[in-house]
Amino acid sequence: MKLRFFTALLLIPPVIYLIGWSPKWLLLAAVIAVVELCLYEFFQLCRHAEFKPLSTLGYLAGAGICAAQAVEAGGSTSYSFLLLIALVLITLTAGLVTSRDLKTYLGAVATTLFGVMYIGLALSCVIPLRFSPLSQGVLRVPGAADPAGGRSLLLLLFLVIWADDTFAYLIGRTIGRKRLSPSISPKKTWEGAVAGLGGSLLVAWGFTSLFWQTASWKKVMLLAGIIALFGQIGDLAESAIKRGASVKDSGSVLPGHGGLLDRVDSLLFGAPVLWLSLAIWDLWR
Repeated sequence: MKLRFFTALLLIPPVIYLIGWSPKWLLLAAVIAVVELCLYEFFQLCRHAEFKPLSTLGYLAGAGICAAQAVEAGGSTSYSFLLLIALVLITLTAGLVTSRDLKTYLGAVATTLFGVMYIGLALSCVIPLRFSPLSQGVLRVPGAADPAGGRSLLLLLFLVIWADDTFAYLIGRTIGRKRLSPSISPKKTWEGAVAGLGGSLLVAWGFTSLFWQTASWKKVMLLAGIIALFGQIGDLAESAIKRGASVKDSGSVLPGHGGLLDRVDSLLFGAPVLWLSLAIWDLWR
């Protein structure tokens, strides 16, 4: 418990700086570094499950998608979509060359493509959430200027994810009784899940009331609930992957937390769901 707390305490300040004040190139570099390490852990899980992913291709594609998202944040062509199409074709072709046994072909291709989309594409959404004009206008109160909309939106995302994890962990450990999904994660409880959702909404309300008064309160609360809900699903999804590979933690890079993939599993669902929600909201308008 103490080790988990001190690790989080050391990580939070640089993460907040990257979210709120770093230039685009530095945030891009940080996201690529996280994507590469998470892909490494994911591909290790795949090997434990006796799959043979095309890891080198996956690393290159993950970095490429992040770079494409950074370019697109300025309003340019949809390079990430074009890159994904190319990735599918290249992976299917590379698998033919590298798979000596065709029984491994499907597993190699599927795990490589899934890993890039599950981790690379999902985490790359952090970049447009911070810098895209869309992130600065959808939640703005009509008539109010909001030059820091992207920064506030990304801070909201991380605060909700952190609050969801923290409240669920603390309440689940102390009063949790009813198991949420024993076959996937025996320690997670319904009490913890409800507490995580409630704590996320409470933190979102406090952040909006005190620091982001130019945003629509109702929209922020709705998005906070969506982020928290899908963040918990992301946590369960990563747990299911580890269970399938018969592994307890994805790695050991973060003392008290396990691997980096264990730490960002909620973000892998929260970030793309938030970006998708903003896009749908903008189209609806």
